[in-house]
Amino acid sequence: MSAHTPAELSNIYKTRFAGQSEYRLRVWRVLCDFFSEWIPAESSVLDLGCGYCEFINNVRARNKFAMDLNPDVDQLAAPGIRVLRQDCSADWDLASNSLDAVFTSNFFEHLPDKAALQRTLENAMRCLRSGGRLVAMGPNIKYVPGGYWDFFDHYIPLTELSLAEVLKSCAFDIEVCIGRFLPYTMSQGRTYPVSMLRIYLATRWIWRLFGKQFLVVARKA
Repeated sequence: MSAHTPAELSNIYKTRFAGQSEYRLRVWRVLCDFFSEWIPAESSVLDLGCGYCEFINNVRARNKFAMDLNPDVDQLAAPGIRVLRQDCSADWDLASNSLDAVFTSNFFEHLPDKAALQRTLENAMRCLRSGGRLVAMGPNIKYVPGGYWDFFDHYIPLTELSLAEVLKSCAFDIEVCIGRFLPYTMSQGRTYPVSMLRIYLATRWIWRLFGKQFLVVARKA
C-alpha cells in the first residue's frame, strides 16, 4: 500500500534530492561503516525503502536486496542486487528465515498508516533468521514537531519509543533505542565535510545536542 503512485514517488525524490547525489554518496559510505556493527560482511541484507540505493550499493554484505516502489531503483541498484519493487506491507517475495539484517532509513514515516507499518514489521520478522536484526533510523517527532510536516509524503509521526513498542508487539527484542542520533535531513540546509560526520559518530555525547533522528536496533530471538 502506498499513498503515492510509483511515478509520483520518482518525481518527488528527483525534485527533493536534485544536485545532492555525490554528497549523499560520500555520507552513506561513512554511515555504512558505522552500521557494520550490526550488519556483518557475510550477511544477507535487505534495504527496506531503499530510495537512491546509497546504503545497499555501499554496504559490505554477501547477498543484497533492495525494496522500493520507486521505478528508478531498477537503474540505481548496483549489479548483483536483487530489486523487489513491491508494497512492503504486502507479503515479501523472500523466503522465511533468509535474511540476517533488514536496514531502513527515513522510510517508516512515508507509510500510509500504522497498520501498514505493523504488517511491514511482521514481514521482517518472518524473513529474518534467528538472531537477525532490524536496524531503523528516522525523524523523531519529539525533536522535529513542525519541520516533520515540511515533507508532503510524511504520514506517520514516530518516536524511538513508539517504534520500539510496535517492534515488541511483533516479537522483536530491542537492543538499541536512541532518541537522538543524526541531525534531521540532508535534503535541506548546509552540507558539511564528511570528516565532520566521522567525528560526530565517534563522539556520542554530541548526539544529545544535534540529533533529531532516532536509531532503533531490534533482534529476532
